[in-house]
Amino acid sequence: MRAYERFLRYAQVYTTSDPDSTSHPTTARQLDLANILQKELLDLGLTDARVDEHGYVYATLPATAGYEQAPGLGFIAHMDTAPDASGENVRPQLHENYDGGDVTLPATGAVMHVSEFPFLASMKGQTLITADGTTLLGADDKAGVAEIVTMVERLQSENRPHGKICVAFTPDEEVGQGADLFDVQGFGAAWAYTMDGDDVGEINYENFNAAGAVVTVHGFSVHPGSAKNTMRNAQNIAIEYHNALPEFSRPEHTEGYEGFFHLCSMVGDVTEAKLGYIVRDHDAARFEARKSQMQHIADCLNEKYGAGTVELDLKDSYRNMVEQIKPHFHLIENARKAIQAAGLEPTETPVRGGTDGATLSYKGLPCPNLGTGGFNFHGPFECITVEKMDQAVEVLLNLADLYKDHT
Repeated sequence: MRAYERFLRYAQVYTTSDPDSTSHPTTARQLDLANILQKELLDLGLTDARVDEHGYVYATLPATAGYEQAPGLGFIAHMDTAPDASGENVRPQLHENYDGGDVTLPATGAVMHVSEFPFLASMKGQTLITADGTTLLGADDKAGVAEIVTMVERLQSENRPHGKICVAFTPDEEVGQGADLFDVQGFGAAWAYTMDGDDVGEINYENFNAAGAVVTVHGFSVHPGSAKNTMRNAQNIAIEYHNALPEFSRPEHTEGYEGFFHLCSMVGDVTEAKLGYIVRDHDAARFEARKSQMQHIADCLNEKYGAGTVELDLKDSYRNMVEQIKPHFHLIENARKAIQAAGLEPTETPVRGGTDGATLSYKGLPCPNLGTGGFNFHGPFECITVEKMDQAVEVLLNLADLYKDHT
């Protein structure tokens, strides 16, 4: 079975995660796909395939004779889809022999214009897969799931020699919890790759250092008619705090390795106001400087308006995986070789966000990220092609071949 055939089935399973849930997984519906995958892996002969109490799927393909000494190689993808757009009643659409032009989504009439998405032109002649316009497609990351399962099937059906192959499918990646309860020791791999990137041939091994910040401002309310020299309007002080941050260090003015302060939420009245931020930077020193800058602004406002006026609650979220990948740089060198052997040119792109691989790398499982072949994730214009999925499977097979001799 080809990867896209599996993907078409998986895409129709409703697995959207919930950022407001406190359960694990955050939605029980993710278990529907987990159970399907467990059965498929068992049917493929992976006799230890299991779903744990938190909705993670694990399985092992034992090494073929003569390659038992190779360290375990892992492949990981996530089952959930993003809450940004509907993931229910997904209806994948196949555009065979795609002409490279604008694409109209049938259910809504929305148009994917090549002028807006120039990568579409490079897909001319391929079989393009989209949703119908009412939902996202779910290639993020069910394409990665399908590619890994297809790789496992082909290793066996084609009698390819390989070392131990460990596979895992995780819940709740889209709400930042995909690696939180991952059983690294039980997984059994020495290192791994997440299949959760964009175009096939992409390698990601750098991501943001990340923190979340909540600024709480305490004001003092009196009648506005007699407020002179007495009122402290928490909203105005909150605005003062925000304006003290550098204007051109916001997401809308940054790219590449440039970090930012991003104001995500603001609520308040005269008595109390809250600002919610995320803070990002690839460089560890600049990341620490950004956090220090936020604290410095809070300190200055407390000097101006009185102690306790501004409270800053700043918590780290995840770190740049590059420091954990450097000692195991064979992961990147072999990914380059595997991509080239599939007839593609590797591209290495820093992630302007985080990945499960970043958390796993700091848990002791070095884990860069590879592209699945998809584009426009988290919205109704999400797309992928049959051919790019086939190429992604070839990359995985090439990695299995390279690592069978690794000691």
